[in-house]
Order: sequence, then structure tokens, then C-alpha cells
Amino acid sequence: MKAAQINKYGGSEVVEINKNAPKPAVSRGQLLVEVYAAGVNPIDWKIREGYMPLKFPATLGGDFSGVIADVGEGVSGLEKDFEVYGHASVLGGGSGSFAEFVLADAKVMALKPKNITHMEAGALPLTSVSAWQALVDHIGLSRGKKILIHGGAGGIGSIAIQLAKHLGAYVATTVNAKDMQYVKELGADEAIDYKNQTFESMLHDYDAVYDTVGGETYIRSFKVLRKGGIIVSMLEQPRPELMEQYGLQAIGQFTQVNTERLSKLAELVSKRVIKVHIEKTFPLEQAGEALAFLQSGHPRGKVVLKMKKT
Repeated sequence: MKAAQINKYGGSEVVEINKNAPKPAVSRGQLLVEVYAAGVNPIDWKIREGYMPLKFPATLGGDFSGVIADVGEGVSGLEKDFEVYGHASVLGGGSGSFAEFVLADAKVMALKPKNITHMEAGALPLTSVSAWQALVDHIGLSRGKKILIHGGAGGIGSIAIQLAKHLGAYVATTVNAKDMQYVKELGADEAIDYKNQTFESMLHDYDAVYDTVGGETYIRSFKVLRKGGIIVSMLEQPRPELMEQYGLQAIGQFTQVNTERLSKLAELVSKRVIKVHIEKTFPLEQAGEALAFLQSGHPRGKVVLKMKKT
């Protein structure tokens, strides 16, 4: 089978298409899935650059949507030819989704929403679960609460805005000026141009902040929150001195994709509460270019590798 792999760390030039990669064989509790589409996430280029230790050759990619090709012993509820979506990064014990076939534990996939394409489903797992885990599990966002979502036009931010509005919250978000109309269409009540406006001088007494940007943005975000508020960051670890200074809770999130969260999100997608926006697609052979585009282009929504015509 074909797979986009690396044998060393570096930029896009280290991504190679192996046309003779071995097709994985299922073990107990696992599923082999023929990949129709694979979502591209920032973690994928970070893995390529060496942020996490790998055993080479390593197949890149985590998100996928496709059709079950083989079922391991002990798997119930999922059968051959079922359409599924999920996450199978090599860091989590999967075989990597930038390939024609992917192997993963049944616990990290769920039935694909029937009303969307494989391309759309392949874009969803990591971003949508990240938003769900932050807003529902960590923050407990509910009607009438106010939340600031940083990076609202990105993959995670786009989903988070829609989910927050569904939960009944008032949503402010920081974006580039060119994306202000886009996030308003997603449901944001207030869009702030992060290059020309200072969000901490405009927003006060917020219940929560969801940070997908990090750095100085994270530190400045503490000023936006009310006492007893909460900030969840995808990039920063809690800083006790800031928590004590502002009297609030801080969480550094490591997203955990599982069947339960994917199934709940599939329900929202089926009800059209959440829609995915795909900025650009690439064939598997251009996986390196797809990673470079994501890393440098700040796309709206998602970048996806298209494996098969759907």
C-alpha cells in the first residue's frame, strides 16, 4: 500500500511516499480501515519536525474516515464494510492515517455521520473532540455563560464556536481581520481583530477562555476572566502564579479521542449543529505540501488528504 512516511525529522522535504508499505494486520480489539480521507492537523507537522520521539520509518497522520476492511477479535458493534471515522496517530498506538489503510483500536473510532462525506468526516476527529473535551468536559459551558475562543477561524476554533453557541453561550473570538465575517457566520457574537485590537481591554468578566494560540495570548487572557473563571489551553501548561494572582482555574489539555466523544459529536453533525469547513484538499502524494500549507497558511477550517473518490 502507499503511505506518507518519514525516516528522519525535518521540513516537508523529509516526507516520502512509500509505495510498498506493508498493510497492517489486525490484532484483538483492532480494526483495519481503508482510508478515504485523512485530516491534517498541526500536531502532524510538529511530529514531522521532531517534537515527539518516533521509531522510523513512521507513517504520519491521525484523523481518518473510511470503510472497515478487517475486524479483530473482541470487537463488537462494528463490522466489515461499516463507514467509520476516528484517530490513529502512531503516538497513540495507531499505524498513521496518511496511508491507504490504517490500523487502530476500536475505542478510538465511531460510525461516520451519514449526512456528510468522508472528506468532511476525515476533517473532524481531533478538532471536534478537542472542542468537546474543552467546552463540555473541562469548562462545563452552559446557557448564558460568556466564553472567549482564540483562533476562531482555525480547525479547532471553527468547531468550538459552533459548539459553544449550541450550548447557549455568548461567544467572542480573536481572528485575523479577513476572517471576521467567516466567524460571525459560524455564530460568533463578537469578533476581534487580534492584530489591531487588544482583546483584554475589550472583554471583561468572562466565565471561560479556550486558547488554541498560546504564548503572550495565553498570559493576557487571564485579564479577561472573572474570579473563579477557567482557561483551557491546547498549548500551554497551567501557571500557578497566574492562577493565584487572578483567582481562577487553568487546564492544559491533551486531547483524548474516544468512541463516546466521537459518537456524541456525530449526533450533532447529523443534526447539522456542527458543520466542517474544508479550506483545501491534497492527494496522498502531496502530503508534504499539505503539511507545509497548514503550517504557513493559517487556513480557515481544515486541510484534508483525499485518498479515494467519494
